[in-house]
Amino acid sequence: MSAESDRRFMALALALAARGLGNVAPNPAVGCVIVQGSTIVGRGWTQLGGRPHAEAVALAQAGAAAQGATAYVTLEPCAHHGQTPPCAAALVTAGVARVVSAATDPDPRVSGRGLAMLRAAGVVVQEGVLGAEARELNAGFLLRIEAGRPWVTLKLAMALDGRIATASGASRWITGGPARRAVHLMRARHDAVMVGIGTALADDPELTVRELGVLRQPIRIVMDSQLRLAPGSKLARSADVAPVWLCHTAAARPMPGLRLISCAADACGRVDLADAMRHIAEAGVTRLFCEGGGTLAAGLLAAGLVDELVCISAGRVFGDNGTPAVGAMQDFGLPDTADFAIVEHRRLGEDLLHRWQRKKV
Repeated sequence: MSAESDRRFMALALALAARGLGNVAPNPAVGCVIVQGSTIVGRGWTQLGGRPHAEAVALAQAGAAAQGATAYVTLEPCAHHGQTPPCAAALVTAGVARVVSAATDPDPRVSGRGLAMLRAAGVVVQEGVLGAEARELNAGFLLRIEAGRPWVTLKLAMALDGRIATASGASRWITGGPARRAVHLMRARHDAVMVGIGTALADDPELTVRELGVLRQPIRIVMDSQLRLAPGSKLARSADVAPVWLCHTAAARPMPGLRLISCAADACGRVDLADAMRHIAEAGVTRLFCEGGGTLAAGLLAAGLVDELVCISAGRVFGDNGTPAVGAMQDFGLPDTADFAIVEHRRLGEDLLHRWQRKKV
């Protein structure tokens, strides 16, 4: 198989893997393509809830045609017995002759063992094909394993002057329909959606994915230090549709249907965001989508916890007395280079989306 063919089949495996984003946590979103000669005989991706794995789905589809074939896998096949047998062993049993892996799995239960198991069985292994793309796709899973926190995307939908509401507090709708639909798709590709209690009280949002026919709703998380979320709120009343977690510092009290996560307090008595991220990751979240408000956005940015920044700008101007998208932050010296690098910009109807990622140091 040529290097060009390897990249082409791995690109397909990555496209399949992306279908699992938002549906498979705490597992990684993995894709697998099995090729016999130049013909695809099996393909799969990690299924809802993380089982079955991509390799198992692709092998079941390939059947006997997997004998002597090449398997393209976006992440190292697992080597441990969990709810299912190791995928590396399944590939060996199926008679796969060659495995092309995009990235190594940092999970201590795998971390090279899957590839070693394949090599020990005489399977030819090639590593690193489209590795950077594979690591970007599973950045949340990798960050949870390596740093103990989820990948955080901060979304800001705002007027041209950076305001998210007028002086009177009016904020619906700043952006148009295409932008709102794009936000619902972003929610669907994350494990959880997060807001601050100020936004929850002011807007009474549902934070669900609508009109996309999703199989799973994201967890809704509120930074609610004093447990002020009302039982009659849309979030609390819909907890049977999608889980609601409250990160708090106050003493716990009965809040039926809601999960309470006790966190350390910062110097202002609010939830310590770094501690909250640790708890959220421990609970299995790998990708977290934050929708504000300004105080929470400022806290995440100041703590260096924002990995991706999605800004959607509408052709409106609210003025200096409007509500800013990002609240007050401690004054600091201006560094020589920007914190974020732009990775995408496009029109959404009459609005403009620009997506930035934190620069790697």
